[in-house]
Amino acid sequence: MTGIFFAARGLRKYLRVMEIGFQNTLVYRWNFLLRVCFSLIPLMGTFFFWGAAIQEGGGEIGGYGFRTMISYFLGLMLLDLLASPTEDDFQIAAEIRDGLINQFLLKPVDYLAYRFSMFWAYRVIYAGTALLPVLAVIWFLRAHFTMPETWGVALLSLAAVFLSAILQFLIAFSSALLAFWVLEVSAPIFIIYSFEFLAGGHVFPLDLLPTWAYRLMMLTPFPYEYWFPLGVFLGRFSPEEVVRGFAMQTLWCLAMWLLARWIWSRGIRGYTAVGG
Repeated sequence: MTGIFFAARGLRKYLRVMEIGFQNTLVYRWNFLLRVCFSLIPLMGTFFFWGAAIQEGGGEIGGYGFRTMISYFLGLMLLDLLASPTEDDFQIAAEIRDGLINQFLLKPVDYLAYRFSMFWAYRVIYAGTALLPVLAVIWFLRAHFTMPETWGVALLSLAAVFLSAILQFLIAFSSALLAFWVLEVSAPIFIIYSFEFLAGGHVFPLDLLPTWAYRLMMLTPFPYEYWFPLGVFLGRFSPEEVVRGFAMQTLWCLAMWLLARWIWSRGIRGYTAVGG
């Protein structure tokens, strides 16, 4: 019973962190709305580019018709909205550099859990603010949007999106911890982001790659951030591939959590508390 009591107290503590995160984030809700509206502009370029490419390819490229391809990029936009960290890595790096993490070293608050709670608060507000314009775009392009074949596929897609959010946060958190050793972390963060952009499926669906390149990509964590949830949504995987994909997604989440803990413990050992 004592263990349950302390676990409940710990949970309430981080729920309170999320509540504070909601309040802080709501101040910038109009900024979020404008960001979403402007992010829709590249979608028009995607629409015309793939329309022309698929028309030149005889109506299909690598098993993707125009409708499936547009559904892929609409889903990618929605996945970015629901799961992608927005400046979390730079905020974490700034807190380390400016000594703002000092308070977490003196209180019974786990910094990883604190930032994870703030991440979810930010995602909920961002998704809620952007939901209407995104749904409006999907409705406008409804003739080119493919829904999952069954409710089971839809639920599996949501589970993959949830794990994608965890994985993306842990990668961002781990990369931000480099601030323990380097003053400016923007270079390594942008290098990691470049790998995410290409190997995650932002440029094109990964199964358009040659078989050897596709298999190589699938050994990295990046396809499980974007490509795997979208592939499940569009029915691009066999049942065996879905099971294997969820296993890999879970293993990468665990591996990145262990890496984040290890980097944090190493960084704290040599950390000199300043500022804060």
